[in-house]
Amino acid sequence: MGKEKITIYVKPTCTTYRKVLKILRESETEFNSINYFEEPLNKKTLTQLVKSLDIPPRDLLRKNEKIYKELGLSKKELSDPQIIALMVKHPDLLQRPIVVQGGKVILARPAEEIENLL
Repeated sequence: MGKEKITIYVKPTCTTYRKVLKILRESETEFNSINYFEEPLNKKTLTQLVKSLDIPPRDLLRKNEKIYKELGLSKKELSDPQIIALMVKHPDLLQRPIVVQGGKVILARPAEEIENLL
């Protein structure tokens, strides 16, 4: 029995995702990509992904995004559920790609992190 299939939550134009894609194709690893701009993550799914990553939701925020600055997130004290709700509403805020294999979840930043699942 082989390893469980990999699922990647992505923004297809993301440079890091393209690097991960190259690594997976070169290793001939089967995977499924979910473009979370076309198939938005719901609060429950994102909460579970964050919990599995074992990091605070704030650590998943993309701090250089325009929306991060527009919302003044660096200056606001927000609860974890509030941050998750913002990431659901504004998917550009979410660090990517998030990779799931079985019960293991990683943030593939840098892209070479994906090799830990291969």
